[in-house]
Amino acid sequence: METQPVLINGEWTTSTGSQTFQGVNPATGETLAPLFPVSPWDEIESAIIAAAEASKAMRGWPGERFAAFLEAYANEIEARADALVDAAHAETGYPESPRLRDGELPRTTNQLRQAANHAREGSWAQPTIDTAAGISSMFGPIGPVTVFGPNNFPFAFNSIAGGDFAAAVAAGNPVIAKGHSSHPETTRIFGEAADAAAKATDMPAGFVQLIYRTSHSDGCRLVSHPLMGAIGYTGGRSAGLTIKEAADKAGKPVYLELSSINPVFVLPGALAERSAEIAEEFKGSCLMGTGQFCTNPGLVVLKGGETAETFIDQVKQQFEAAPAGVLLSEGVQRGFLSGITAIQEAGATLVTGGTSTEGDGFSCANTLLRVSGSAFLKDPEALQAEAFGNSSLFVVAESDEELVQIAECLEGNLTGCIYSQTTGEDDGLYDLVAPALRQKVGRLLNDKMPTGVAVSPAMNHGGPFPSTGHPVFTSVGIPAAIHRFSMLQCYDNVRPGRLPAALQPKNSNPAQWRYIDGMYTQGDYSA
Repeated sequence: METQPVLINGEWTTSTGSQTFQGVNPATGETLAPLFPVSPWDEIESAIIAAAEASKAMRGWPGERFAAFLEAYANEIEARADALVDAAHAETGYPESPRLRDGELPRTTNQLRQAANHAREGSWAQPTIDTAAGISSMFGPIGPVTVFGPNNFPFAFNSIAGGDFAAAVAAGNPVIAKGHSSHPETTRIFGEAADAAAKATDMPAGFVQLIYRTSHSDGCRLVSHPLMGAIGYTGGRSAGLTIKEAADKAGKPVYLELSSINPVFVLPGALAERSAEIAEEFKGSCLMGTGQFCTNPGLVVLKGGETAETFIDQVKQQFEAAPAGVLLSEGVQRGFLSGITAIQEAGATLVTGGTSTEGDGFSCANTLLRVSGSAFLKDPEALQAEAFGNSSLFVVAESDEELVQIAECLEGNLTGCIYSQTTGEDDGLYDLVAPALRQKVGRLLNDKMPTGVAVSPAMNHGGPFPSTGHPVFTSVGIPAAIHRFSMLQCYDNVRPGRLPAALQPKNSNPAQWRYIDGMYTQGDYSA
């Protein structure tokens, strides 16, 4: 069986490595036909050198060049929609519609076009001019970026098509994409589309490159290479921290999205008012994509009482009635069952599920656990460990004070949600819980489950550690996401004609700032 080529320095070439792997259909357990290579170090380093040469060639390029590529790429993706949907369906088990064709694929092309708009318009660079001091600054490209994509979003977070890729390109950087083993054929098709768009828009040979897998040690060498600019990683905590350690030792900025259990606090008044409605919303959120969303609500905190018990029973019935979905791989299934066991060993009891299902594919029963608030507070670290998949843990507190204590001891998360009564009965308790929860999450929601992540300039898809490696940055939301792959470039007493166009005195860019009369003002300073 022929091994698929890698994309290095503008050419699809046979890998120099001897090791290979194959995708697996998680719905059936069937090994899929194409062989994909594990790239050895000499091949990886060739990609790094090519990316560095591309970065040199692109110095000073206007945003229009990168916008043209991103738009051409979105068009190339749409031309391959059928092939991408077919491949991703086979490799992930996700339904072709609405998940892949109607949801994730349009989101992916929308992200690319949003990035193109901001690359062209340029305000993300935040040009700032202090006329009195003769100093100016703006954000510019950082250099070659490596993107590690996750298993759970084959399109929208793909290493060669997703949000990190779009942001890195919008900033003016070349990208080395390290594909995920769960969907190599999907990634290969994206690679063909990206290569076609790069050639059509006359980008340098090393602008977009694709390798499928590396050894752990070579992955660490990749992110710590002297020519590397920055790294974007979305995936499991253990591998992410290994990548971070290697990058940190070399002083390379690395932006991680790791684990998150996304706590949901349902206050007593909300339960009394609309328990069944919230149970339905929770079931839909928790079981969406078989729970394999980074914003899956894996922890529900309630105040004990009759309404709490009614709610738990309502959710139990919904979970037992819903079909068990497909998990992305045998490894995900194994990790899910191991996580459920660990949570029980830490003191939780099983409400329903907790076992694998029959069949050839990878699947586990929809699972719920519960624990008292006092027990949770005795071992919060073990009881808030992520069991990635279709499960959640109920924490039943005895008092308002215990609800607040639980919020205070949470690890960092991408999201946190509070449901309260619509007429204000819960407002006093909300005012106690919300400030504690606010410090633990990147995005705070009210009366809304956390799974949806809008591609909006105001979105924060980030949060305190361990949900990400840095609480200041977001991986979703252009233009803010672009800053991760940039550097702040300052010019002091540089002659006007030598400055970048956005900083020159006669500039028609309306997104320019100047320091006038002791304060910064923004406007059109073309006159």
